[in-house]
Amino acid sequence: MRKKLKKIIFILLIAIILITVIVISFKMIQLNKLKKMSSDDMIQYVTHNDEDIKISVAVIKDGQVSYQVYGKNAEMSDNKKYDYEIGSITKTFVTLLTSKAIEEGKLDIDSSISKYLEIDSDKYYPTIKRLVTHTSGYKSHYLNKQMIDNFIKAQDNDFYNISKDEVQSKIKDIVLKDKDYNFKYSNFGISVLGLALEKIYDEGFISLMDNFIVEELGLQNTKVAISTGNLNGYWNWKNNDAYIPAGAIISNIEDMAKYLDFYLNAKKAYVVNTYKSLKKINANNFVYEKMGIRMDEIGMGWIIDTQSNIVWHNGATSNFNSYIGFNKDENIGVVILANISPDKKIPMTVIGPQIMKELMSSD
Repeated sequence: MRKKLKKIIFILLIAIILITVIVISFKMIQLNKLKKMSSDDMIQYVTHNDEDIKISVAVIKDGQVSYQVYGKNAEMSDNKKYDYEIGSITKTFVTLLTSKAIEEGKLDIDSSISKYLEIDSDKYYPTIKRLVTHTSGYKSHYLNKQMIDNFIKAQDNDFYNISKDEVQSKIKDIVLKDKDYNFKYSNFGISVLGLALEKIYDEGFISLMDNFIVEELGLQNTKVAISTGNLNGYWNWKNNDAYIPAGAIISNIEDMAKYLDFYLNAKKAYVVNTYKSLKKINANNFVYEKMGIRMDEIGMGWIIDTQSNIVWHNGATSNFNSYIGFNKDENIGVVILANISPDKKIPMTVIGPQIMKELMSSD
């Protein structure tokens, strides 16, 4: 009996190894195919026979902005301005406002969040710098009853109806050490930063960010947590949801091109400071490296590819994914927005850098 059991276990292990080898080999084949594709090839593939898809692209080169909207089979669509969830690119808006608050003396980047939030000050809490560089030790998120309820009710947005009080309470429960943890992308950490911004400005996050977007950035069609637009599949939010700072902005390609241009032509110190390197993170993974995408260093939320000198961020929700990147020295930038899940076909995080690569090699 024991010999038979050992034989079964041995066979299962061999099967697992074979399946793993097959999966890795398949992925390698797919990645090698992908590596040989141009951005046009990629867009053609993503849009193939998709009646509903809308991919909007803005390119800035030498101060000139060009737009393109692709529909089914990469057909040039009308120039209608579609409303996209930009997902985690929202975080760059949050860190931009954070940088402005630091310049105004309202925040100290090296101070603990306990200086700004109503939490016990008798233990260690992360600094603002560790929040914006995702080195605080906070996880991406913390599973709770509401998340389970969202799953059961097939709510697309995992973070729906998680209140600020719940997050504030969770902050008090988490035990961390006073050190830079390894880079770990944290929706929770940016949500905590949102709470700090509310406190120092004495204003709710949604109105605070909406006013900043209009008054400071001059964007008229970019809103926080409105859950509606001229496409389908937007996430639901409640006004008191704590995770809104992590990914709840909806925008269109024209506004996002202006946002990109804001960085390319930045002269204000608080803007420039957001994409200056604060920390080496070396968070490269096999797939990204295979595609020439790098995560070498980080500024205030912005990821820095030091090899290509590209500052970038991406974003994704259930039915949208996006990418924004720029090379300031060459005055080149790209925004690409799509109403498709990043898990389907090729994500914009791959197509965007490919466009950047093509633009830089054409000089």
